[in-house]
Amino acid sequence: MFVTMGWYAVTGPKNAGPSERERMFARAAEILTEAGVDAPTRIDVPQKGSGSSDDAGTMRDDVQAVIPALQSGSLFGGRTGVLVADANNLLKAETDTIAELLGNADQTQAVTVFVSMGALPAAIRDAVKASGGLESVKQFNERDAASWLADESKRRGLRVDQAARSELLSHFGSNTAAMARALDQLSVGGSTISAEEVRTRFTVRPDEPMWFVGDAIMSGDHREALRRLSDFLEHQHPLVLLSYLEGEVRRRSLAAIAPDYDTFAEWAGANPDSYATKKVWQSKNRASAQGLSNSVRAIAKADLTLKTKPEATHRVTLERLTVAMCRWMG
Repeated sequence: MFVTMGWYAVTGPKNAGPSERERMFARAAEILTEAGVDAPTRIDVPQKGSGSSDDAGTMRDDVQAVIPALQSGSLFGGRTGVLVADANNLLKAETDTIAELLGNADQTQAVTVFVSMGALPAAIRDAVKASGGLESVKQFNERDAASWLADESKRRGLRVDQAARSELLSHFGSNTAAMARALDQLSVGGSTISAEEVRTRFTVRPDEPMWFVGDAIMSGDHREALRRLSDFLEHQHPLVLLSYLEGEVRRRSLAAIAPDYDTFAEWAGANPDSYATKKVWQSKNRASAQGLSNSVRAIAKADLTLKTKPEATHRVTLERLTVAMCRWMG
């Protein structure tokens, strides 16, 4: 269907991984194509703190190109297109300027698509909402990836048995973008893919959200937690995981002493409608006060070790912490 509105947004989870990003940008490209835009101007918004401070009152060089892109029309009578990538990183001054431009621009002449990891800045969200172009992409998990793999294999005419599917999911996790490239390589040898072929060709680990590790630890499954930890450390710094675990223990400590759910959500500064917040509350009685206390001390000790001891000790430190927290928290 031909796109008639001017302003659109495709939002995804704050911790969007490769799979979510791929689907978000694919949808953004579909919107621009449906609008008849062949060569949109792409604005890649840098991380906050890049080039100027949050209160500088000016637009960063990488973002300034959005002004002529929104103000100019097509020389050939068609609609111009602008893709604003990582719009969640826009500073206040940039948000205010873009919102003003959207208020004055002709939606019949320009199409603008914002791709945002997490919430859009409020002023831009309001403009897009008025245009009716808000869409969202949900977090992709391994169950989604398994379903995707089955459908994609069928679409390509490939025979991928259960063992091979398990190997692919173990290697690539929920990263369907990388899995699609893997299928491209594997299909060169024929239409049948075996687990041995997957093991022989690929040695990478999935770049997956750290809450996979956290969920395994909080459920007390030390085997799954250690596997997830190994996957995580292939791509992420161990201090990032420690910070996450510290936050999880803090939230569970607050849940353990809060008189009711609403009070807990307020103390934790969390969204009461969030699935993650509800999950913590439902498991508030799983860990004892002693277990929570032990976890706090162990995380602090691990943090000191990672910051003062040789890197060769980091993995074993985290493995010991993981096993201990599985016992205390699960």
